[in-house]
Amino acid sequence: MGPGRLGVGKPISHEAYERARAGDWEVFLTPVRPVPRRWLGELNGKRILGLASGGGQQMPVFAALGAVCTVLDYSPLQLDSERMVAAREGYEIRIVRADMTKRLPFDDGEFDMVFHPVSNCYVEEVRPIWRECFRVLKSGGTLLSGTDHYVNYIVDGAEERIVNALPFNPLRNPAQMAQLAAEDAGVQFSHSLEEQIGGQLEAGFTLLELYEDTNGEGRLHEMNIPTFLAMRSRK
Repeated sequence: MGPGRLGVGKPISHEAYERARAGDWEVFLTPVRPVPRRWLGELNGKRILGLASGGGQQMPVFAALGAVCTVLDYSPLQLDSERMVAAREGYEIRIVRADMTKRLPFDDGEFDMVFHPVSNCYVEEVRPIWRECFRVLKSGGTLLSGTDHYVNYIVDGAEERIVNALPFNPLRNPAQMAQLAAEDAGVQFSHSLEEQIGGQLEAGFTLLELYEDTNGEGRLHEMNIPTFLAMRSRK
């Protein structure tokens, strides 16, 4: 249950890094569908913030394409993966351990792009994150975000029965906390489209494009029921 099934991904291999340098690459905001290349555009020289994007999966690709990369994550293990790949491939990346629910430790207008894969499912309030993304982007900058679609949170572990009311908030519902503990899924929260899309619009973003995605496995995936949303937005 829940976007936690994304888990901790494997850092990219040396071979995948070399392929990216040669122009053969893809990156993901959600489990299955790769981000359209037109969403990213020309990356050489662009200042990119990988927000809660540690793990050595997306940022090495951006570095291979000539971007100036910063990654912020709260997990030391994810940041260690970033250091490992950067050292192995010999590129520079600014690595920052911080809590994305707080004011981001960056200047106003510092970045051309914020790349934010599915992760705000671990945060109770998402609107402040959108406001901070808006602040640290330059005028005309791009936010690429992967978000939960909340469907995962209403079903049981077998994805066969509707068992939870919304919002799914384990801090307010002990039964939901117990459900997460039983599935070793961490502490997660559902978020409405009002929070995910409306929150970006309230922060000042213009929504340009979006697509839906599935879990990549399980009954909902087999039935082609979307559980994630990816968005391209502009400051």
